[in-house]
Amino acid sequence: MKRRWKSLFLAVSWVMLAIGTSILIILTQPLAPTPAQEPTVVIETPKPTPTPEASEDKKPDSAVAEPALTPEEIARRQKLIEADKLYLAGEYAAAQKIYREVKKPFAQTSHTPQIKPAIADVNQLSPAGKVYWREVQAGIVSKLQTRIFVPLELLVQQYPEFIPGQIKYAELLQEYGDKKKALEVLERATTLYPNQAELIKAKVTTLAGNKKWMEASIAARQFAILNPNHPQVAEFNKLAEENLKRYKSHIRAKVRGNTIANIITGALGYALTGSLVGPFSALDSTILLLQGEKAVGDSVAKQAKKQLPLVKDPQLVAYVNSIGQKLAKVGGRDEFRYEFFVIPEESLNAFALPGGKIFVHAGAIAKTNSEAELAGLLGHELSHVLLSHGFQLVTQGNLIGNLTQYLPFGGTIGQLFSLTYSRDMERQADTLGTRLIVSSGYAADGVYNLMNTLREQQKNSPPSWLSSHPGSKERVEYLQELITTNNYNRYAYEGVAQHLEMQAKAKQILKEEKEHKRERETRNRE
Repeated sequence: MKRRWKSLFLAVSWVMLAIGTSILIILTQPLAPTPAQEPTVVIETPKPTPTPEASEDKKPDSAVAEPALTPEEIARRQKLIEADKLYLAGEYAAAQKIYREVKKPFAQTSHTPQIKPAIADVNQLSPAGKVYWREVQAGIVSKLQTRIFVPLELLVQQYPEFIPGQIKYAELLQEYGDKKKALEVLERATTLYPNQAELIKAKVTTLAGNKKWMEASIAARQFAILNPNHPQVAEFNKLAEENLKRYKSHIRAKVRGNTIANIITGALGYALTGSLVGPFSALDSTILLLQGEKAVGDSVAKQAKKQLPLVKDPQLVAYVNSIGQKLAKVGGRDEFRYEFFVIPEESLNAFALPGGKIFVHAGAIAKTNSEAELAGLLGHELSHVLLSHGFQLVTQGNLIGNLTQYLPFGGTIGQLFSLTYSRDMERQADTLGTRLIVSSGYAADGVYNLMNTLREQQKNSPPSWLSSHPGSKERVEYLQELITTNNYNRYAYEGVAQHLEMQAKAKQILKEEKEHKRERETRNRE
């Protein structure tokens, strides 16, 4: 009995000490992340062989011989190179004509109508448009939804160039509770008229009102970056920073909430098992987490760089870095130091660490067909960074791990939590990654084409509900819908010529790595 009381006393003492320590950490935690120290708790580093954030289970590729290009494929490639040259020279109409010749249209898509110049004055509308607008005003006064939305929807469909109509439609949809449709209206409108400041501002306000602070920040920053001479550029930069601060505050609140739970579950583990490993691991890891995602990313990246072989070829690394930095600039989270590494692995793969550290397999360069497609992969991974997905998983995994280590089949429970969450994050990264490449001047179907490439290479893949990622077929379908619905431009820069040069380098590096591996295995057997 005395022993039991002594154990209980020690557990209660540990809880009080741990909670006091965590409160002290929270109160003294600076807003800006501090440099990460070498952590005492090891966070598992992604290995080169497991599936990463942007791909799915695949069989090894070494057993499959690379098929030779057909004459048609060679001719298509040459035309894309020709179109790229025209695009870079500013001859967009001529370039788009060639792109349209060689790129198959999406199934079940109609011909894209010519975009009319934007108008802001109701007097510039046709007589029918003016009637619709008067009916909308009367409906607002009488508060009759049918009298508001029927003419307003017709107005937006027939006169999408009337910017006040687009803004009013979104505002009223938001007011009457249809937040999702309000965002869809603004997404379509801002895609058609990305340089209309009032339209972008309405989109930023609506996203922020729906607690999508990171996307609001990105929308504002994109406008500022793409329109550097606009008189309202300072206002948009301010909106970007304000929404970014809100997002970061939201993340910090989640981490702080998890900190207390982690320490309490660690103390519970001590009471049940008598082992101090759980409590100290919980405390150490939460101290690191409270330093911020940049600190976590730096610490894990330091371990990853020690464990993973890195490609040293300066031209190849510079190529990947130039694409990644271009996309990161649009994302706008300047508190991160973005770094891009290439590792000599064959699979079409990449993974992102919190804080802007991206590791790309050389196989991704060897197997993608253009710079736009590789940009799609990097944009997907950068989206995980911009949306703090990795950091959220670290905090969530830290909490779930502590909760489930004392339960039967705890590991399975933790995996199930991660399974549902990860699928949702993958879709977000596909969507935002597409927006990033569009805003960077690449063909909008970079991520879409990447998923098609993955589909072609996949053999005997598991059903999508058994994977932590949406199935390739599912992803291709919703990306096609995203591009079509928002009228993103598929006929922009592909970047084939330089990519072919880098592709050859990547293949040579992989070949040499395979030969070195065989030599090592031979020496080990001897």
